[in-house]
Amino acid sequence: MRRMDLHATSPVEGIEPGLSIMRSDPHEPAPLPPVLLLHGFGSSSARNWQDTGWVRALNEAGRAVVMIDLPAHGTSTAPEDAGAYRPSRMRADILQSLADERVVPLTEGEPTSGVDVIGYSLGSRLAWEFGATQPDLVRRMVLGGPGTADPLASFDLEGAERLLAGGPPPADPTTADLLRMARAVPHHDLPSLLAMVSAIKVEPFDAHAAVPGMPLLLVAGDQDTYAHGIDDLEQWAPDAQVLLLPDRNHANAITSRAFKDAAIDFLGRRRQIKLR
Repeated sequence: MRRMDLHATSPVEGIEPGLSIMRSDPHEPAPLPPVLLLHGFGSSSARNWQDTGWVRALNEAGRAVVMIDLPAHGTSTAPEDAGAYRPSRMRADILQSLADERVVPLTEGEPTSGVDVIGYSLGSRLAWEFGATQPDLVRRMVLGGPGTADPLASFDLEGAERLLAGGPPPADPTTADLLRMARAVPHHDLPSLLAMVSAIKVEPFDAHAAVPGMPLLLVAGDQDTYAHGIDDLEQWAPDAQVLLLPDRNHANAITSRAFKDAAIDFLGRRRQIKLR
Protein backbone atom coordinates (compact mmCIF):
# COMPACT_ATOMS: atom_id res chain seq x y z
CA MET A 1 0.00 0.00 0.00
CA ARG A 2 1.20 3.49 -0.84
CA ARG A 3 0.84 5.87 2.11
CA MET A 4 -0.18 9.39 1.13
CA ASP A 5 1.07 12.53 2.87
CA LEU A 6 -1.13 14.33 5.37
CA HIS A 7 -3.77 16.39 3.60
CA ALA A 8 -1.89 19.66 4.06
CA THR A 9 -1.96 21.42 0.70
CA SER A 10 -5.65 22.02 0.07
CA PRO A 11 -7.39 23.49 3.11
CA VAL A 12 -11.15 24.00 3.07
CA GLU A 13 -12.31 27.54 3.86
CA GLY A 14 -8.77 28.42 4.86
CA ILE A 15 -8.55 25.78 7.60
CA GLU A 16 -6.20 22.80 7.38
CA PRO A 17 -8.04 19.61 8.42
CA GLY A 18 -4.91 17.45 8.84
CA LEU A 19 -6.56 14.34 7.46
CA SER A 20 -4.52 11.21 6.82
CA ILE A 21 -5.22 9.88 3.33
CA MET A 22 -4.02 6.46 2.23
CA ARG A 23 -4.24 4.77 -1.14
CA SER A 24 -3.76 1.19 -2.24
CA ASP A 25 -3.57 0.40 -5.96
CA PRO A 26 -4.10 -3.07 -7.48
CA HIS A 27 -1.50 -4.86 -9.59
CA GLU A 28 -4.08 -5.40 -12.35
CA PRO A 29 -6.56 -2.48 -12.32
CA ALA A 30 -10.14 -3.11 -13.43
CA PRO A 31 -11.82 -0.51 -15.66
CA LEU A 32 -13.79 0.84 -12.71
CA PRO A 33 -13.54 3.93 -10.47
CA PRO A 34 -11.62 3.99 -7.19
CA VAL A 35 -13.38 2.96 -3.98
CA LEU A 36 -13.53 5.40 -1.06
CA LEU A 37 -13.61 3.73 2.36
CA LEU A 38 -15.09 5.62 5.35
CA HIS A 39 -14.67 4.06 8.80
CA GLY A 40 -16.85 4.25 11.90
CA PHE A 41 -16.74 6.30 15.10
CA GLY A 42 -13.89 5.36 17.41
CA SER A 43 -12.22 3.29 14.70
CA SER A 44 -9.79 4.03 11.85
CA SER A 45 -8.99 3.04 8.29
CA ALA A 46 -6.44 0.53 9.57
CA ARG A 47 -8.83 -1.05 12.05
CA ASN A 48 -11.95 -1.13 9.84
CA TRP A 49 -10.47 -1.79 6.41
CA GLN A 50 -6.87 -3.04 6.50
CA ASP A 51 -6.92 -5.37 9.51
CA THR A 52 -10.20 -6.96 8.38
CA GLY A 53 -8.98 -7.76 4.86
CA TRP A 54 -11.12 -5.28 2.92
CA VAL A 55 -8.23 -3.52 1.21
CA ARG A 56 -6.66 -6.78 0.10
CA ALA A 57 -9.98 -8.14 -1.20
CA LEU A 58 -10.73 -4.96 -3.15
CA ASN A 59 -7.23 -4.81 -4.63
CA GLU A 60 -7.48 -8.46 -5.67
CA ALA A 61 -10.70 -7.53 -7.47
CA GLY A 62 -8.79 -4.85 -9.37
CA ARG A 63 -10.07 -1.90 -7.37
CA ALA A 64 -7.99 1.08 -6.29
CA VAL A 65 -8.76 2.09 -2.71
CA VAL A 66 -8.69 5.51 -1.05
CA MET A 67 -9.01 5.63 2.75
CA ILE A 68 -9.50 8.72 4.90
CA ASP A 69 -9.07 8.79 8.66
CA LEU A 70 -11.72 11.11 10.11
CA PRO A 71 -10.60 13.93 12.44
CA ALA A 72 -9.16 12.66 15.76
CA HIS A 73 -9.16 9.09 14.39
CA GLY A 74 -6.29 6.91 13.24
CA THR A 75 -3.33 9.00 12.14
CA SER A 76 -5.32 12.18 11.39
CA THR A 77 -4.86 15.18 13.65
CA ALA A 78 -7.34 16.32 16.30
CA PRO A 79 -8.33 19.86 15.31
CA GLU A 80 -8.93 22.43 18.03
CA ASP A 81 -11.64 24.04 15.90
CA ALA A 82 -14.93 22.42 16.98
CA GLY A 83 -16.39 23.13 13.55
CA ALA A 84 -13.96 20.64 11.97
CA TYR A 85 -15.99 17.79 13.48
CA ARG A 86 -19.35 18.78 12.03
CA PRO A 87 -20.64 16.27 9.44
CA SER A 88 -21.00 19.00 6.79
CA ARG A 89 -17.38 20.05 7.29
CA MET A 90 -16.14 16.45 7.22
CA ARG A 91 -17.99 15.91 3.94
CA ALA A 92 -16.37 19.04 2.50
CA ASP A 93 -12.94 17.75 3.56
CA ILE A 94 -13.71 14.36 1.97
CA LEU A 95 -14.68 16.08 -1.27
CA GLN A 96 -11.43 18.06 -1.29
CA SER A 97 -9.44 14.91 -0.53
CA LEU A 98 -10.95 13.14 -3.53
CA ALA A 99 -10.12 16.13 -5.72
CA ASP A 100 -6.53 15.92 -4.48
CA GLU A 101 -6.56 12.24 -5.47
CA ARG A 102 -7.62 13.33 -8.97
CA VAL A 103 -11.06 11.74 -8.75
CA VAL A 104 -13.12 13.36 -11.51
CA PRO A 105 -16.91 13.61 -11.94
CA LEU A 106 -18.80 10.80 -13.61
CA THR A 107 -18.32 11.04 -17.36
CA GLU A 108 -20.09 8.98 -19.99
CA GLY A 109 -17.64 6.73 -21.82
CA GLU A 110 -15.02 6.96 -19.04
CA PRO A 111 -15.54 3.89 -16.81
CA THR A 112 -12.89 4.93 -14.26
CA SER A 113 -14.50 8.33 -13.61
CA GLY A 114 -16.31 9.10 -10.39
CA VAL A 115 -15.96 7.10 -7.19
CA ASP A 116 -17.66 4.20 -5.44
CA VAL A 117 -18.08 4.45 -1.67
CA ILE A 118 -18.12 1.91 1.15
CA GLY A 119 -18.96 3.28 4.59
CA TYR A 120 -19.46 1.65 7.95
CA SER A 121 -21.45 2.99 10.92
CA LEU A 122 -20.62 6.73 11.14
CA GLY A 123 -18.96 6.29 7.74
CA SER A 124 -22.31 5.10 6.37
CA ARG A 125 -24.07 8.19 7.70
CA LEU A 126 -21.46 10.43 6.06
CA ALA A 127 -21.65 8.40 2.84
CA TRP A 128 -25.46 8.64 2.68
CA GLU A 129 -25.26 12.43 2.92
CA PHE A 130 -22.22 12.63 0.64
CA GLY A 131 -23.94 10.60 -2.07
CA ALA A 132 -27.08 12.71 -1.79
CA THR A 133 -25.11 15.94 -2.24
CA GLN A 134 -22.60 14.68 -4.83
CA PRO A 135 -24.66 12.75 -7.41
CA ASP A 136 -22.31 13.77 -10.23
CA LEU A 137 -19.35 12.18 -8.45
CA VAL A 138 -20.61 9.05 -6.67
CA ARG A 139 -21.47 6.06 -8.87
CA ARG A 140 -22.48 3.35 -6.36
CA MET A 141 -22.39 2.91 -2.58
CA VAL A 142 -22.30 0.12 -0.03
CA LEU A 143 -23.39 1.17 3.47
CA GLY A 144 -22.65 -1.11 6.42
CA GLY A 145 -24.57 -0.96 9.68
CA PRO A 146 -26.85 1.89 8.55
CA GLY A 147 -30.02 3.02 10.28
CA THR A 148 -32.35 5.97 10.61
CA ALA A 149 -31.43 6.77 14.21
CA ASP A 150 -28.42 8.86 15.20
CA PRO A 151 -26.76 7.27 18.25
CA LEU A 152 -24.12 10.02 18.42
CA ALA A 153 -26.76 12.76 18.47
CA SER A 154 -28.41 11.09 21.49
CA PHE A 155 -25.05 10.33 23.13
CA ASP A 156 -24.88 11.17 26.87
CA LEU A 157 -21.97 13.62 26.87
CA GLU A 158 -22.23 14.45 30.57
CA GLY A 159 -22.24 10.77 31.49
CA ALA A 160 -19.19 10.15 29.29
CA GLU A 161 -17.31 13.07 30.84
CA ARG A 162 -18.10 11.77 34.34
CA LEU A 163 -16.68 8.37 33.38
CA LEU A 164 -13.47 9.90 32.03
CA ALA A 165 -13.15 11.84 35.29
CA GLY A 166 -13.26 8.58 37.26
CA GLY A 167 -16.99 8.32 37.80
CA PRO A 168 -19.46 5.51 37.06
CA PRO A 169 -20.31 4.31 33.54
CA PRO A 170 -23.15 6.12 31.78
CA ALA A 171 -26.58 4.68 32.42
CA ASP A 172 -27.47 4.87 28.72
CA PRO A 173 -26.44 1.52 27.18
CA THR A 174 -25.75 2.99 23.72
CA THR A 175 -23.44 5.65 25.17
CA ALA A 176 -21.65 3.01 27.23
CA ASP A 177 -21.25 0.79 24.14
CA LEU A 178 -19.87 3.61 21.98
CA LEU A 179 -17.42 4.58 24.71
CA ARG A 180 -16.32 0.97 25.04
CA MET A 181 -15.57 0.80 21.31
CA ALA A 182 -13.68 4.11 21.39
CA ARG A 183 -11.60 3.13 24.44
CA ALA A 184 -10.70 -0.22 22.87
CA VAL A 185 -8.37 1.56 20.46
CA PRO A 186 -5.02 2.50 22.08
CA HIS A 187 -3.91 6.15 22.07
CA HIS A 188 -7.30 7.56 21.11
CA ASP A 189 -7.82 11.21 22.01
CA LEU A 190 -11.08 10.72 23.88
CA PRO A 191 -11.73 14.43 24.61
CA SER A 192 -11.48 15.11 20.86
CA LEU A 193 -13.85 12.23 20.12
CA LEU A 194 -16.32 13.82 22.54
CA ALA A 195 -15.82 17.11 20.67
CA MET A 196 -16.92 15.26 17.53
CA VAL A 197 -20.01 13.98 19.35
CA SER A 198 -20.83 17.53 20.45
CA ALA A 199 -20.50 18.78 16.86
CA ILE A 200 -22.67 15.97 15.50
CA LYS A 201 -25.38 16.94 17.99
CA VAL A 202 -25.55 20.27 16.16
CA GLU A 203 -26.14 18.46 12.83
CA PRO A 204 -28.08 15.28 13.68
CA PHE A 205 -28.69 12.72 10.95
CA ASP A 206 -31.91 13.14 8.99
CA ALA A 207 -31.87 10.42 6.33
CA HIS A 208 -35.16 11.53 4.81
CA ALA A 209 -34.00 15.12 4.24
CA ALA A 210 -31.57 14.21 1.45
CA VAL A 211 -31.67 10.78 -0.20
CA PRO A 212 -28.96 9.44 -2.53
CA GLY A 213 -30.23 8.39 -5.93
CA MET A 214 -27.43 6.10 -7.09
CA PRO A 215 -27.57 2.29 -6.56
CA LEU A 216 -27.15 1.38 -2.88
CA LEU A 217 -26.41 -1.86 -1.07
CA LEU A 218 -27.40 -1.62 2.61
CA VAL A 219 -25.73 -4.33 4.74
CA ALA A 220 -26.15 -5.17 8.41
CA GLY A 221 -25.95 -8.08 10.77
CA ASP A 222 -29.34 -9.49 11.62
CA GLN A 223 -28.49 -8.81 15.29
CA ASP A 224 -27.32 -5.22 14.73
CA THR A 225 -29.37 -2.93 16.99
CA TYR A 226 -27.75 0.15 15.43
CA ALA A 227 -29.29 -0.71 12.04
CA HIS A 228 -32.84 0.04 13.17
CA GLY A 229 -34.71 1.58 10.24
CA ILE A 230 -32.64 -0.05 7.49
CA ASP A 231 -35.91 -1.04 5.77
CA ASP A 232 -36.97 2.61 5.76
CA LEU A 233 -33.70 3.57 4.08
CA GLU A 234 -34.36 0.93 1.43
CA GLN A 235 -37.85 2.33 0.80
CA TRP A 236 -36.75 5.97 0.68
CA ALA A 237 -33.87 5.43 -1.74
CA PRO A 238 -34.97 4.95 -5.37
CA ASP A 239 -32.43 2.20 -6.10
CA ALA A 240 -31.51 0.30 -2.93
CA GLN A 241 -31.39 -3.27 -1.70
CA VAL A 242 -30.70 -4.82 1.69
CA LEU A 243 -28.46 -7.71 2.69
CA LEU A 244 -28.75 -9.09 6.23
CA LEU A 245 -25.85 -11.15 7.57
CA PRO A 246 -26.92 -14.10 9.75
CA ASP A 247 -25.64 -14.18 13.35
CA ARG A 248 -23.73 -10.89 12.99
CA ASN A 249 -23.94 -7.70 15.04
CA HIS A 250 -22.61 -4.15 14.68
CA ALA A 251 -19.19 -5.07 16.01
CA ASN A 252 -18.43 -8.12 13.85
CA ALA A 253 -20.40 -7.64 10.62
CA ILE A 254 -17.43 -5.81 9.10
CA THR A 255 -15.32 -8.98 9.27
CA SER A 256 -17.83 -11.04 7.28
CA ARG A 257 -16.54 -12.58 4.06
CA ALA A 258 -20.10 -12.59 2.73
CA PHE A 259 -20.18 -8.82 3.26
CA LYS A 260 -16.95 -8.35 1.29
CA ASP A 261 -18.07 -10.63 -1.54
CA ALA A 262 -21.46 -8.91 -1.85
CA ALA A 263 -19.88 -5.45 -1.83
CA ILE A 264 -17.30 -6.35 -4.48
CA ASP A 265 -19.95 -7.96 -6.68
CA PHE A 266 -22.30 -5.00 -6.28
CA LEU A 267 -19.67 -2.37 -7.00
CA GLY A 268 -18.36 -4.40 -9.91
CA ARG A 269 -21.87 -4.70 -11.43
CA ARG A 270 -21.53 -8.47 -11.39
CA ARG A 271 -24.89 -9.07 -9.81
CA GLN A 272 -28.11 -7.15 -10.33
CA ILE A 273 -30.58 -9.41 -8.53
CA LYS A 274 -32.39 -8.54 -5.31
CA LEU A 275 -30.58 -10.02 -2.34
CA ARG A 276 -33.79 -10.60 -0.40
